[in-house]
Parts: sequence; C-alpha cells; structure tokens
Amino acid sequence: MTTALRIATRGSRQAWAQATAVADSLALATGRVVELVEINTTGDIQSEVPLHSIGGQGVFVKEVQRAVLDGRADIAAHSAKDLTSGAADGLLLAAFAERRDARDALIGSTLDDLLEGATVASGSVRRRAQIRRIRPDLEFAELRGNIDTRLSKIPEGGAIVMAVAALQILEMTDRITEVLSIDEFVPAIGQGCVAIECRLGDSATIEALAAIDHASTRHDVEVERAFLAELGSGCSLPVGGHVVNGVLHTFLANLATGLSIGDQVALAGDAGDIETARNAARSAHDALN
Repeated sequence: MTTALRIATRGSRQAWAQATAVADSLALATGRVVELVEINTTGDIQSEVPLHSIGGQGVFVKEVQRAVLDGRADIAAHSAKDLTSGAADGLLLAAFAERRDARDALIGSTLDDLLEGATVASGSVRRRAQIRRIRPDLEFAELRGNIDTRLSKIPEGGAIVMAVAALQILEMTDRITEVLSIDEFVPAIGQGCVAIECRLGDSATIEALAAIDHASTRHDVEVERAFLAELGSGCSLPVGGHVVNGVLHTFLANLATGLSIGDQVALAGDAGDIETARNAARSAHDALN
C-alpha cells in the first residue's frame, strides 16, 4: 500500500487554497493520496508587524520547510515570492506549479481616481516605491494580515494593493478596481507561482512532483530568482523581476536616495537566460549606487 504524500502549508485561506490545488493536481497526476499539514509561521502570528522588520520573506517559509526536514511532511508548498533567493539546506525545489496572473491590483480606487494626498495601504516596499514613482503626492500606510483582514482595511478615499493571483485562487477577483500594468509595476520575484519543495534524496517524492512541474513557469521563475540572488536581497529592498513573453522586466529602487530604475531585457529562452538575469541585476545595482 502506497503511503499518502503530506504537504506542509501555512494555514491562511490563501495558502490552504494554493496547497489544495497542488494536492489535487498531484493526486490526479500520480494516483497518490495527498494530505495537507497545517503549519503556523512567525509571519502569520506577527500579522500586524511590518514584514520588512521581522525578516522579510523567510518568516513565511522557515517553519514550513522545517516540517519537511523533520519528517512531519514530505512536501512544502509556498508562494514562490515568499522564498529567499538561496536554496534551503537539505531541500530541493522540485516543482513549480503553473503560474497564475502575476500582476498587482488596486482595490478601492483606480490610480488616476485617487485624490491628491489619498492613502494607499501596502506592506510592500516595492509596491510603495513603484506607486510613488507615478504618484508622488500619495500617502502610504502599512497593510498586513490575511486576505479578508486586508480587504477590510481599505483607507477611506484610498486603496490597497494586492496580488491578482491571491484573489484568483480565492475566486475574489470581483473586488479588483484596477489591474496594474507590468510595464510600470513590475511584480515581485515569483509572484503568482506556487513553489514546491521536498527533501534532497527523496527519489519517490521527487519523481511524483516531476509530474506537476510546469516547465515554462520553472524557467521564468528561475530567471527571476537569479536576478534577485545577484542583488543579494530579499523583500526589504524595493525589487521586482518578472518574465513574460520572453522578456525580463526589472525594477530596483534606492530608499535612501529615492532613485529607481526599470528595464526590459530580451531573453533567448535557454540556459543562458540565468546569466542574462545576473547581468541585468549588476547593471541595475551599478546604476543606483
């Protein structure tokens, strides 16, 4: 009798829905029974604390990864944008689920309709820097918590910023007021994708996950992660990187100077794209320093 595959995931409604989708795909592709294991993370517990002050993306993934490493689960499912740029010791990024819509969206108002001095709530320094570049007259407020909490915190006369993919997985895209263009609002690295880890050397699980690994998504997210890794940063730095239609869109800002830079770099669609991403990161860094 084949044992069930256990997926460790955060308990938020979004994370649970993402992991459920992975479980359904995995069960369909392999015939295996798949179970979810709920893990509480520091990022979820400290939901009112600014993300950049408690360690950035890693606060959402370390406890989930630990559940796999200590044998409580076989697989860890994460929003790929929550992963740090380096590989976790003892774990393998064995699959990338097909990407959903990676764009950001405003809820509450369009950007053009916001009055001068209106408030936009977002916990992301990247989103703030990008919006400030277009609308320097706006005010900003912190925004943390689960999807329902954030949707309840739309400032009067203002807006909040959320990922379209998060609303898609929960079938709440009707709340979107405006989807922001990737040309001006470059998404976070890995945004819209669920990344799936397992233990190194766990050949049976690696084989099972290969059945749901989406090749083009893997290529694109690995290119984005190479851009981030070259910068040596997490989400405490205002950085965006997104591959779409064979083009790497990049964004980088310097909080100290207020300067920012964006670029669009053509890719060849092969292994050389990783070095192209690294070169783009070096060029962006040099331009701001």
